[in-house]
Amino acid sequence: MVLVLGVSAGAAGARAMLTHSDQPHLPPIDRCKVARRTGGGIEEGVFEAVRLMRKSAARRDEFITGIAVTCRCSTHADAIRTTAGRNRLTLIDEQVAQLRYLRFTGRLPAEGSILLYDLGASGLTLTQIDCRTEAILASKRSTVLGGDGHDSLLRWLLARGGVSVDLATSRRHKEALASDRVITVCDPINGHRAVITRSDFADLVSAGVHHSVSFVRQMIDETGVHPSAMALLGGCTRNKSIRDELKQQLDLPLIYDPEPEFVSTRGAVLLAAERPSARRVRSVRFNPVPRLRGEDIPSRRKLVAAIAVTATLGGTIAGALAMNHEGEHTDGKQPTVEVVGPTRH
Repeated sequence: MVLVLGVSAGAAGARAMLTHSDQPHLPPIDRCKVARRTGGGIEEGVFEAVRLMRKSAARRDEFITGIAVTCRCSTHADAIRTTAGRNRLTLIDEQVAQLRYLRFTGRLPAEGSILLYDLGASGLTLTQIDCRTEAILASKRSTVLGGDGHDSLLRWLLARGGVSVDLATSRRHKEALASDRVITVCDPINGHRAVITRSDFADLVSAGVHHSVSFVRQMIDETGVHPSAMALLGGCTRNKSIRDELKQQLDLPLIYDPEPEFVSTRGAVLLAAERPSARRVRSVRFNPVPRLRGEDIPSRRKLVAAIAVTATLGGTIAGALAMNHEGEHTDGKQPTVEVVGPTRH
């Protein structure tokens, strides 16, 4: 049998899932997480994950027919594309992969819009997307809260109690609080101990969560479209205290996957199985034209209708980025890049 590989690239590193091409919905046959090296580029973790999964496929005497990699921004995509060389892979906008997996699991509303609340290591990415057309209505990013900041806050709290640990250790304890209500931390040098509860952690991160709530409300005000639901993505949303605070502060149905940090990766697996010939899958963005002085302001209902029509037309010409096939011989020229799709104004 043949395999497909999905990889998600993030500030903390890369995650990868390997599965059979005709069974992308089933539990993966292998997976890995590669931490980002201090000072290393985003691409290092991606291709280390690819290497590990290729070794896993070779041990099974099977062949990977498609590799899809999600990227949060064009800078990451450029770094991965440059390093790829002759590797054959598909670059996917992260929101496209996330939406694809939510639709596959039946969690995506049929109508209206959805907010993607992606809280990762380096910050929060908030995206509002039309569910029917998959057009991005608005997108914002904040670094006020994030996994790295949570690690530092927990380390500071422990230090106040006389317990000194490094960032990697504080991260492990933070992740433990996602499932345990109480943990005991021991200083490896002086032997001092500190007891940390989930409530203690909730107090630490409450200011950042409240900021994100304001962030969500601001986006809704700007788009004028009230979302049908909000999907909680990224490893930080594993913590129940964060989910509970968001549920209390926002009057929105919450969508939560048991492994929120792997939603992008699972979406990449699905797209690798569906679009083995694609080279770049981009999201469609709605860019309203600035209003001229004296023009009437269109109603919100008309604006939403325009978004749907624009995105439907744009979706028919989704972008593709050409890359050389793995293992093929070339004439020594750089890969030809062809981008087709809607342009931003």
